[in-house]
Amino acid sequence: MTTSTRSVAPEKQNPGQLNSVQLNIVTLINMERATETGSLSDSMYMMDNSIGGKGQGTSSLETVCKQGQVINWIVRPIDMEKRPDGTWPPMPKINNIVFLDTEVGDEEDVSERRIFNELKIYGGPDRTRDKFTSVYYYWAGAVSPTAKPGLYRYRLVMELEQERKKERLYLNTAIHPSIRILGV
Repeated sequence: MTTSTRSVAPEKQNPGQLNSVQLNIVTLINMERATETGSLSDSMYMMDNSIGGKGQGTSSLETVCKQGQVINWIVRPIDMEKRPDGTWPPMPKINNIVFLDTEVGDEEDVSERRIFNELKIYGGPDRTRDKFTSVYYYWAGAVSPTAKPGLYRYRLVMELEQERKKERLYLNTAIHPSIRILGV
């Protein structure tokens, strides 16, 4: 009698949970506080639709994704309602997303490795705002299918409109969010 040695694949912890084609990272900005203090600290709140990420509702969000997955970064102000005087509140915009070189220990150095394909701004608010239409800016990009699995920190460079001023305020995230790339 022969004994069959059939290998049994380990059962996945969350089967099918990373099959989403796209991930959304939504950032809400308290525009009044950010422009008043000149800082995104205590003014920025991030969340995503990834499974297993950490830091939901904070500025140090860790998003779990896989190689080849599309990620959309969406930013909007907390206050989106039209005001009684007929004006709209100021808008935030992602001016740039900079991935940092965390292997050398200095998180302010820009990474030289390519982590995303076609990472750029794709959408902006329409000229027409109304109470039924969400208005926001967004960036998108696909995680490179050859990106090495691991944790990658990044810095958001935000461009903020200011109340009754023409000049924009440019702020960097002080606490860096991250993506955790899983191999496929």
